[in-house]
Amino acid sequence: MKLNCDFHTHTVFSHGKGTILDNALVAKERGLSKIAITDHGYGHTVYGISHKKVPYMQELCKQASTQTGVEVLFGVESNILGISGKTDMKISDMEYMDIYLAGIHKMITYDKPKEWFLLFGNNFLSKHIVKPSKSLRDRNTKVYINAIKNNPIDILAHPGFCAFINAYDVAKCCEDYGTYFEIDARKKHLEDSEWEEVLKTNVKFVIDSDAHKPSNVGNLGEVEDLIDRVGIPLDRIMNIDGKSPQYFRFLEYKRKNL
Repeated sequence: MKLNCDFHTHTVFSHGKGTILDNALVAKERGLSKIAITDHGYGHTVYGISHKKVPYMQELCKQASTQTGVEVLFGVESNILGISGKTDMKISDMEYMDIYLAGIHKMITYDKPKEWFLLFGNNFLSKHIVKPSKSLRDRNTKVYINAIKNNPIDILAHPGFCAFINAYDVAKCCEDYGTYFEIDARKKHLEDSEWEEVLKTNVKFVIDSDAHKPSNVGNLGEVEDLIDRVGIPLDRIMNIDGKSPQYFRFLEYKRKNL
């Protein structure tokens, strides 16, 4: 199994250690045809990208593509802000971007103050102190589902990271709306039993490195072991062995609305 595209990488514009060109150069060395620069969204209080640098970042992606021959997409790993499903993607920046990832993260400016406790606090307590309740899983699942329904998200980043979920329901919503379900090589975000629930749907997957330094671009980590262990069909992983996704929700949304 060989990764063909890596749609989730970070740079010095947020939480990464290298430049956009650095990521593209490593991608070229490893034989990738395409990468995406997806730094953390604006709502991240520590690592969020600067709104005013978006046009400059787009230009650097174009330059990196020209210099390396690797197609460098420009996007964002947006933050889901609460039960409404709102994210911190700015409509005014959509014209500059090619791809839209979104996920649940820590240390963000939530949609409403109570989400700090309901989305962050309750999940933190359930990870470290008490067992997650059914009501918590149901609420987290609704957060994801509302985000998928209400935004043209291409890839759901590390589903289940920072939030306990009903994995089947989230994957089924991704299937229904055409959002790819990420297998993140950097973070363990679901248990094996949850991956088995995901596989009961027909959702499509992408594997991403979630690289925070250039040397990890294209890195599969322990993903191959996970795939063998839980039986993820290779024909449902859309960015390996020469394949690249043929459809992205975000580009279709832009074509119709911008």
